[in-house]
Amino acid sequence: MARGFLRIVACGSVDDGKSTLIGRLLAEAGRVPEDERAALAKASATHGTRGGDIDYALLLDGLEAEREQGITIDVAWRHLETPRRRFLVADCPGHVQYTRNMATGASVADLAIVLVDATRGLLPQTFRHTAIAALFGVRHVLLAVNKMDRAGYDQARFDAIAAAYRAHAARVGSPAVTVIPLAAATGANVTAPATGAMPWYDGPTVLGHLETVEVAGRGAALPARLPVQLVLRDGGGGRWLAGTLASGTLRPGDALRIEPDGVAATVAALRRSGQPADHAQAGDAVSVRLAEDVDAARGDVLAAAGAPLAATDQFVADLLWFDPSPLLPGRRYQLQAGTRLVGARVGEIKHLLDPETLAPLAAKRLQANDIGEVALALDAPIPYAPYATEPAMGGFILVDMLSRATVGAGMVRHGLRRADNVHWQALDVTPEVRAALKGQRPRCVWFTGLSGSGKSTIANLVERGLVARGCHTYLLDGDNVRHGLNRDLGFTDEDRVENMRRVAHVARLMADAGLIVLVSFISPFRAERRSARALFDEGDFIEVFVDTPLAEAERRDAKGLYAKARRGDLPNFTGIDSPYEPPEAPELVLDTMAEGAESLAQRVNDLLLACPATARESKKSGAWPGLRVTAPVPSAPAAPAVHHLGDEQDHDRADQRRDEADLLALRVPAEEASDPAREQRPDDAEHDRQDDADVLLAGLDQARQHADHEAHQDDPEPAAAAEYPFHTPPPR
Repeated sequence: MARGFLRIVACGSVDDGKSTLIGRLLAEAGRVPEDERAALAKASATHGTRGGDIDYALLLDGLEAEREQGITIDVAWRHLETPRRRFLVADCPGHVQYTRNMATGASVADLAIVLVDATRGLLPQTFRHTAIAALFGVRHVLLAVNKMDRAGYDQARFDAIAAAYRAHAARVGSPAVTVIPLAAATGANVTAPATGAMPWYDGPTVLGHLETVEVAGRGAALPARLPVQLVLRDGGGGRWLAGTLASGTLRPGDALRIEPDGVAATVAALRRSGQPADHAQAGDAVSVRLAEDVDAARGDVLAAAGAPLAATDQFVADLLWFDPSPLLPGRRYQLQAGTRLVGARVGEIKHLLDPETLAPLAAKRLQANDIGEVALALDAPIPYAPYATEPAMGGFILVDMLSRATVGAGMVRHGLRRADNVHWQALDVTPEVRAALKGQRPRCVWFTGLSGSGKSTIANLVERGLVARGCHTYLLDGDNVRHGLNRDLGFTDEDRVENMRRVAHVARLMADAGLIVLVSFISPFRAERRSARALFDEGDFIEVFVDTPLAEAERRDAKGLYAKARRGDLPNFTGIDSPYEPPEAPELVLDTMAEGAESLAQRVNDLLLACPATARESKKSGAWPGLRVTAPVPSAPAAPAVHHLGDEQDHDRADQRRDEADLLALRVPAEEASDPAREQRPDDAEHDRQDDADVLLAGLDQARQHADHEAHQDDPEPAAAAEYPFHTPPPR
């Protein structure tokens, strides 16, 4: 009787004989055509390792580099069919640098064949592949102890390997282990028993076990889950939601929920492989037309109404790291779960999994091929289920935002409770109101460059220039911030990433307050600068590269830091033993070798002050194309005589009048104030603008009057309050 379709991943260490075993299975099952046999014989003569015999490994090694080196590099997929079962076999490479390829095969497998060389025993890669298979939910393992012919068919050797492996598999959650001794090169116990060579073994052959093993169906008993891949239109304009049914079954009339929003819907019609169908099951390519006119798009999931999916933007997951560059907490990536793509940040590495002892180890980073438990925070909620219960809804990959390479594969353990308990608080005073109150366009100017490049000097001059023009600013300097907010951070790559994350969010809050924020940090990594940019609207983040050669920065060395780094007293110093990644497309490059600091600062201010806009234009467009909201100001009242206050008080009052002029510019543009026909031109938009300004200034009026009263209690000749209608006193 034919059994269900079986997906197999073959893995193990290098030269354990995976390709040879699968090639012989294909050949002895009659799945190699005559022309391919002839090509195999020719290839064996050129690249084979069996002398004049057929080298069955070459059936799987399709790449020329694989045949020349005698190794497996990429995953080789092969279909195998016998009278009793159909198989899909993934031959995975054994080298450590190709671990990601093994994870690809394990992600779809029902059973893992783990090969071990009987002469070498269990190796680190054997344990690693077993742990990866367990993480991906592969619960059935066939341990193939190969090359028994080279071990003299020693039963004691076989028993020792089997006992050690079973103990390890039980610890990682793979209790269903079958162990078979074999010699793939000679065919012993591959498809026929080797009773003569190994009379002490009376178990099944490899093929016999694969044909009879019972595995649970993939997704058939789970609730219906359809990740929407695309939206199609039929000839009548009807909308069809298309994708691959990840689990369960679908029928017309089924009640669904569109996740993550939870909108109710009903299946009106169903197509399978483009044809009308009365049902679909897991693995089918389907398209669904809903009875209700509801919104659904790529990235949403159609879920059975009786088994809705949870949604979260924070969760804990097991993560297999692929990339040569380490995983650093705080760095941003893109996360793809099914058809949904969102921004993600690794908030914490909880622990690293030792692949041999399986003990949790403390770690601040994950290196290539490490397996760890991490906490992730997403930019938006995603529908999910724990990978252990629903693999299709609990698996994801991480993608590098710069290179677009897949850097990790993960399996969701559980959502974090804080994700459900922390909500964004809506505020009546919006960033737009704060910006209008200050009469300027908030921006973040991010200065980056080597230590000693002149960032702080130039940023300080830029701020002085902005303040002289009446702008509201704040300068976040790297050294200053490390005295307080980031005092707990060092200078490792992990700490630098966290340093930039905190500063970027502080800068965003200050911009929301209406300030022009100047950030002067080395910020050596492009990924973190890109993450900071992502927090701001288009045009509100200006990256300024203070370009100074390393030799010149080291020559200046005002703080003596380079000298310490050269002596080895200051590890992880940027430019010496820690890398600096120059910006690829900054808004401004400042060459400190060609111009002085004052000239370079003026270039930054010129960029910021470009494209001025009137208050009316900014109100109507909803944008702030210039730095300041400017308008001609009506003449202010003459300054009253001031007695007994001294020169410093005179300067303070002059500054106060300049503040009044700025607020008057926001409140009543000169062309309106001087237009005698204005009262005869009803304009709702202008009245709205005036009302908004009145509301903004009313609070300032009250605060000013109270502060003036307190400030002039002892003044023998206080100025009349009416002469300072919009006065905002300096801090006392």
